[in-house]
Amino acid sequence: MTQDQLRQLAAAAIVLVSVPLGFLVRHFLLARLAKVASVTQSRADDAIIASLRRPLPLWSLLVGLYLASRVVVVSPELAQLFDKGLLSAFIVSATFWAALLVSRLLQLGIAVPGQAPAPATGAVRYLAKLLVVALGALVLLSTLGISVTPVLTTFGIGGLAVALGLQDTLGNLFAGMQITLSGNLRVGDFIKLESGEQGYVDDIHWRATRVRTLANNFVLIPNRRLAQSVVTNYHRPTPDLLVPVEVGVHYSSDLERVEQVALRVAAEVMKSAPGGVPTHEPTARYQSFGDSSITLTIVLSAKEFSESFAVKHAFIKALARAFAEEKIVIPYPIRALNLTQEQQGKAPSPSGG
Repeated sequence: MTQDQLRQLAAAAIVLVSVPLGFLVRHFLLARLAKVASVTQSRADDAIIASLRRPLPLWSLLVGLYLASRVVVVSPELAQLFDKGLLSAFIVSATFWAALLVSRLLQLGIAVPGQAPAPATGAVRYLAKLLVVALGALVLLSTLGISVTPVLTTFGIGGLAVALGLQDTLGNLFAGMQITLSGNLRVGDFIKLESGEQGYVDDIHWRATRVRTLANNFVLIPNRRLAQSVVTNYHRPTPDLLVPVEVGVHYSSDLERVEQVALRVAAEVMKSAPGGVPTHEPTARYQSFGDSSITLTIVLSAKEFSESFAVKHAFIKALARAFAEEKIVIPYPIRALNLTQEQQGKAPSPSGG
């Protein structure tokens, strides 16, 4: 067997060994690293290790091909072309790996001073992946010996033409970025628009914001419309909110005793009802003299908007039971007809009678 055949056989062996070697490294090394990362508080290291599972065998193959090319004797031109091909393949795979990793890290959460980490919106993740891919493309062009300056000039002119044709799309994209960077809306917040739509912010994509309603449906709101709307955010500055409940009592009621009973029941509900705020001190204020009752407003507190319904539900049941035990009357609506007054104001008949 000649020396060239031995070199070719060695190169083939290197290539054949590189692929299973990559899978073995992924199986043993990454598995141990994943165990170490699982005990840490940060989730970023878990995401990095998990992202290496797919590209690791491919990178191992590329390394094997590179080593094999150094064993086999070929012409300098062919060797240079082969090296550029391997390097290009590595740049492309590394670019897509980095783009997915950046998107995953952003999805895990962005730390905001004074607030808990929140997942980045779809618009931010999309733009981050786009920037990583663009950077990888520039590196690839430079590796292939293509001048980057004319390409950037061409893309600049073409980008201007595209921007004029995609004004609405780009407007929604930049509106989504503005909403995200302002920090007034975050994923998970419960919002209500002036047009009536309300629900939890599920994600802010590059074109529209997805809101999940309490009926578990999605409402898609264009980012430009959302940026120009008056929005009530029930999670800012804090997710807990006040829950006022109105009740009417009879005019003959002892108002002091009514107030004491209502506050006692409200305090019990705050401690026992799901979604209640145990540290909240309920308040009771008489508001008005109604047609058939005196209106009393009791102010409770819920941990978030969706919990306010359960808090109000529990309080109304408990208050009705307590009023019945204390003989406090919640009157039905009453309408009094003053027939004498009606007859006095009656117009005379045509006959003069």
